[in-house]
Amino acid sequence: MTAPAKSPASLRLPPPSQGWGNILWTLFGLVALAGILAACLVYTAPPLLSDWQVRETAHPVADARVTDGKCSAKIVLHICDATLNLRTSTGAVARRVNYVFSGFHVGDYSIRVMADPARPDLVTTDLGLDRLWNRTLTFLAITGAIAAIIVLAIAGMVRNRRAASGGL
Repeated sequence: MTAPAKSPASLRLPPPSQGWGNILWTLFGLVALAGILAACLVYTAPPLLSDWQVRETAHPVADARVTDGKCSAKIVLHICDATLNLRTSTGAVARRVNYVFSGFHVGDYSIRVMADPARPDLVTTDLGLDRLWNRTLTFLAITGAIAAIIVLAIAGMVRNRRAASGGL
């Protein structure tokens, strides 16, 4: 009888050493992605959260105006920015909203300004409320993907640095 053959030990080679130029470009990319993530959290999240708060009680407002409104489409991703102005008994309310949602659409969007009479400072639009779930899922997908890329890139850099220094 012959003894079973032993499998050869697997060798793990350290990654090729990277120069400072590669490390700086990687860090630059991480900082850029972190900036995009911060912009998503600062500009897109607040209108999304406030729309969830007034979704049941918001009604069209006759004396409100939309100024400086525009939408742009990048394949299936739509980005709309608008400034909403509303006069109330306590004064004027001006609010900048940013909507990011996905889908196929050709043409212009028409919107109506909506507000909750109890909370007129959270003025919104019917476009934002009609696409609330779409906006939420798009926001979670984009921010989740960017955060995952940042975390995985940092983990990869740490792993490569340990492997290059011999601490497998």
